[in-house]
Amino acid sequence: MIYLDTHVVVWLYQGDVKRLSQHARELIEDNDIYISPMVMLEIEYLFEIKRIKSDAKTILATLNGSIGLEISQPDFFKVSETALQMKWTRDSFDRLITATASLTQSKLLTKDNNILQNYPLAVWD
Repeated sequence: MIYLDTHVVVWLYQGDVKRLSQHARELIEDNDIYISPMVMLEIEYLFEIKRIKSDAKTILATLNGSIGLEISQPDFFKVSETALQMKWTRDSFDRLITATASLTQSKLLTKDNNILQNYPLAVWD
């Protein structure tokens, strides 16, 4: 099982796989793929501010059909409680996305340097 950060999901949807490392592509191919519900919210936010052209439902339905992407359904209280300990960022999305992955001690595929430096199971290269 591996969780994907928001930018990875957007790149996959856009077909921009060249932005993914070889290792990242292998992890996606070799694992069950999940996202935190916060990724869905962040994608919708990016759509609303016109940073991306498709809404969250479209992106997630497409990737569910093409690569089996699933949205995890963790207990929100447990996610929030875990996120309280992640004082290394003020970004609420990053805190909750990382906390969701950490509840199951799962890897989180991200290119975000702050997450890579602070979440031991964050991977890229």
